Amino acid sequence: MNDHQTEQPEAPLTHEVYRSGFVAVVGRPNVGKSTLINGLLGTQIAIASSRPETTRKAIRGILTTHDAQMVLVDTPGIHRPRTLLGQRLNDIVDESLADCDVIAFLLPADQEIGPGDKRILSRLRSDFAKKRDDGTFHWKVPLIGIVTKIDNLDRGQLINKLVEINEFADFTDIVPVSAKEHDNLDEVRKVLIENLPEGPQMYPAEQITEERPEETIAELIRGAFLEELNDELPHSLAVVVDSIEYPIDEETGEAYAGKAVVMVSLYVERDSQKPIIIGHNAEHLVRVKKKLRTAVNRIVGTKAKLDMHVKVAKGWQSDPKKLERLGF
Repeated sequence: MNDHQTEQPEAPLTHEVYRSGFVAVVGRPNVGKSTLINGLLGTQIAIASSRPETTRKAIRGILTTHDAQMVLVDTPGIHRPRTLLGQRLNDIVDESLADCDVIAFLLPADQEIGPGDKRILSRLRSDFAKKRDDGTFHWKVPLIGIVTKIDNLDRGQLINKLVEINEFADFTDIVPVSAKEHDNLDEVRKVLIENLPEGPQMYPAEQITEERPEETIAELIRGAFLEELNDELPHSLAVVVDSIEYPIDEETGEAYAGKAVVMVSLYVERDSQKPIIIGHNAEHLVRVKKKLRTAVNRIVGTKAKLDMHVKVAKGWQSDPKKLERLGF
């Protein structure tokens, strides 16, 4: 460059792109959807259990970073419904998928690709893909394959599994992860965010769920009973938080220091199931209260007491009116 050559103007500074949107987390029952969402958020908002069909609502977890806001929608596992409740759960999945910007399709590393996975893929293709002349599919939204539970495989087995999953569908990207061992969660987060569209922040940065406190507490209680009773628990347990009563002076109407009371109804389908939930000398109720004390205090914002009552709602899983009353 000679002395008389003029300097080129500097390129304008580029602003970092902000991305936001909804990620529908789908898969058959018990593939690790709730565990993955809790892992990505770093806190429990969804029940993670080894029992299938644990999630009964589309629970939205909100992850906010400096350059993105991702709303993770934990959907009930897609399955063939056997009850009206099962059909309602499938309807919830439909609603969740309708609004999504990215689909995270979970496939467990330690299980064969089965009819349930094929049924989900076929359903996703009919809603979100167009078949090309060469037989491949063009996806209208990014489809991310997330291979869960990789801690159960050695390196050679995992490589074979990734090859098999790559051939199963035209995934935009495939990410292996063990949410339980916190292995590769950062990569899952990065890939999902990269595939979100550009958009504004939709929720306050500190908000981590769309659930009301009553719904979050009800889900935590149901999850605690799932763990407490394991195989004994009737799958027909429904939990409703009827109210959260803060201590208020009746004359002045002012709040005062004291415990809030969380009124909870536990519904089963038959009288014979009540003692299973309560336990000998109410031991199950006592253990669940003890286990959830800290979590409930945090959600309520003060010290709180769980006041739980077991009730019978005969055949509620197949009764439209009862389902509605129980929030389905």
